[in-house]
Amino acid sequence: MEMAFLHYHILVILIFVLPFNAISTSDHHHRHHDHHHKHGLKSLHFALYQHETINKTGFIVVNGVAGPPVGQTTTPFGTLFVFEDPMTLTPNRTSKVVGIAEGTSVTSGLDGLRAISVAKITLRVKHYKGSISVVGVTHNIKPSDHPIVGGTGDFLFVQGYVTSSPVDLSGLTVVYKIEFHIYWPPYAIPTDSV
Repeated sequence: MEMAFLHYHILVILIFVLPFNAISTSDHHHRHHDHHHKHGLKSLHFALYQHETINKTGFIVVNGVAGPPVGQTTTPFGTLFVFEDPMTLTPNRTSKVVGIAEGTSVTSGLDGLRAISVAKITLRVKHYKGSISVVGVTHNIKPSDHPIVGGTGDFLFVQGYVTSSPVDLSGLTVVYKIEFHIYWPPYAIPTDSV
């Protein structure tokens, strides 16, 4: 019985004391490298601008069944939309194209403002070439975060998220600012950065 009691105390110490020691160690490491890395991971942060032109780079494939009519910021509930949009360095459509966002969305909000989106974003930026895949709910008139769920090329195994924010919702072409927050786990550091 005494031996079981001793094992119980050792187990309690292992469960409660060691995690605090690990947290304080990683917290110190995090503060030390915060301006270069988040949580000790190699990272890349930048913004591009997505230009979507109705019936040129974005198309309604299936009309929705309820809700507001099709507009610059709304589509009826259930609308299936596909796109292949250029991504530029600035909000100006004539600036350099450094990426392509291609994917689909389905209007999931009865107000016509939200859609479940899936996209593959092919990039050629800052000496990196490849694609990332994102999925999430896009709000047409508010910023939306989308988790990165995969990648190819230099972005193989990356993690992180992109934030999509409306910039210009008037006219035939709407513009969204896409902010990238990309992190490489230790086992997936790109070869050109080692």
